[in-house]
Amino acid sequence: MMDVMEIDQHIAALRRDGTLLAQAAERAGLDAPVPSCPPWQVKDLLRHLGYVHRWAAGYVAEQREHVLPDEPSERKVLSGGPPDGALIGWFRDGHAALVETLSSADRSIACWTFLAAPSPLAFWARRQAHETAIHRGDAELAAGQSPGYPADFAADGIDELIMGFFARDKTELTSAQRAGKHQSLQVRASDTGGAWRAELTADGSLAARVERGAGPADCTLTGPAAGLYLLLWNRADPAAAGVTVSGDAAALTAWQTGMRVRWA
Repeated sequence: MMDVMEIDQHIAALRRDGTLLAQAAERAGLDAPVPSCPPWQVKDLLRHLGYVHRWAAGYVAEQREHVLPDEPSERKVLSGGPPDGALIGWFRDGHAALVETLSSADRSIACWTFLAAPSPLAFWARRQAHETAIHRGDAELAAGQSPGYPADFAADGIDELIMGFFARDKTELTSAQRAGKHQSLQVRASDTGGAWRAELTADGSLAARVERGAGPADCTLTGPAAGLYLLLWNRADPAAAGVTVSGDAAALTAWQTGMRVRWA
């Protein structure tokens, strides 16, 4: 069983990682390439996340019950925002507004979400904490640093990725995919004791089954939660993440090539 992070803990993480991201962006420079998100430069990262923070804050502040029908494309987001010289300040303003919106929101608000959660506010606090944290790592990589995360927070992020994002794909399986060959991936966090198991379709694009806890698997990933967090988000290879790969590495390759995060 996992220790469940609370709303206030997620908001504190969001506050911390947004601040660290802006600092890393300043060190790297706006034109620096982001090696974990090619072909982005740091300015693209800031425009992307600055938009996401404002987008998320709008659903909470206005208690929107349905997804907006005219969301801009990623290409439009990256071509928008302020001039480069004002970009870091604009990012900081949006980040601070999101933190304030989540901190001051009524815990019983109702609004649109796209992953299961104890409440809408719990969903948005968790989602934006991890969205910001993983992109903070991107900014630090652009600045030549190796990102790190508290073990409990990283384990929470692994849980969101596997039990939240990846679990949604089960509803999209065709009958042939349900009956077809699956690859199984076991994830074990050596420092927190957390464990997860996912069965992937042959191409790794969809989840046939996900569960918390240990079990037999074709491939097992073992390492610190922070390293597994980066590996599963395709931000580090096993060696850089300090993760041991046991069994058939094809299941990990399938995850890396097939796993995609979607906001819908």
